[in-house]
Amino acid sequence: MGETTADDDLLLKAFFAEVSEVERDNEVARILSCFKLNPFDYLNLPFDASPEDAKKQYRKLSLMVHPDKCKHPQAKEAFGALAKAQQLLLDQQERDYLLSQVNAAKEELRAKRKKQLKKDAASKLKSLVDEGKYEQQYEQSEEFQQEVKKKVQELLTEQEWRRRKMQMRISEEEGRLKRDEEEQKEMWKRKREHEEQWEGTREQRVSSWRDFMKSGKKAKKGEMRPPKLKTEDPNKSYVQRPVKRG
Repeated sequence: MGETTADDDLLLKAFFAEVSEVERDNEVARILSCFKLNPFDYLNLPFDASPEDAKKQYRKLSLMVHPDKCKHPQAKEAFGALAKAQQLLLDQQERDYLLSQVNAAKEELRAKRKKQLKKDAASKLKSLVDEGKYEQQYEQSEEFQQEVKKKVQELLTEQEWRRRKMQMRISEEEGRLKRDEEEQKEMWKRKREHEEQWEGTREQRVSSWRDFMKSGKKAKKGEMRPPKLKTEDPNKSYVQRPVKRG
């Protein structure tokens, strides 16, 4: 076998760099294809992984897809997704919620399998003879793990849909209350403006009333009033004018 030359070393280094870049691109693609509601999926961890496992896996994967080292155009997006996944798995409340959905998924699958075993006499007998080992082996299988993962995705999707519907109703109610509040403010604003306008003309109204009370029944300047009728004087005699006949 011949000795490696400097050119061979450069070629080998370039080759491994190319392979490394392909791996980085593949990891970015894997991360971006993950189910968005499952942080275990982003970090490529099983559901029984510990918080310490999450930290170690994040350090490993984040180095692969770091935008400074990975040339993939969506490396930054993948890097951010990993950071968010780690944050969720290190948050005790979020972690407890996720594990509750995992347990719910397992219980649902166990109940389904129990019904299936009742129909299959051979499997039921084997399960009884093995005293639970038969089921333990099944739950450790890759088939069961994939079923759990799929069921968890269904449950998380259903919970997220309920959350969004509730949020939508809350937003609608908040919007209605806000509109009612704005209408009340507008009503009080108009009322205040009316009161201010009424108070502003108070002096004018009082002055007009005073003028009216002073003038009494005196005619206004330039106004024509009918003449007063004279009372007949009994001491004076009146001659009746003759009526013209046609």
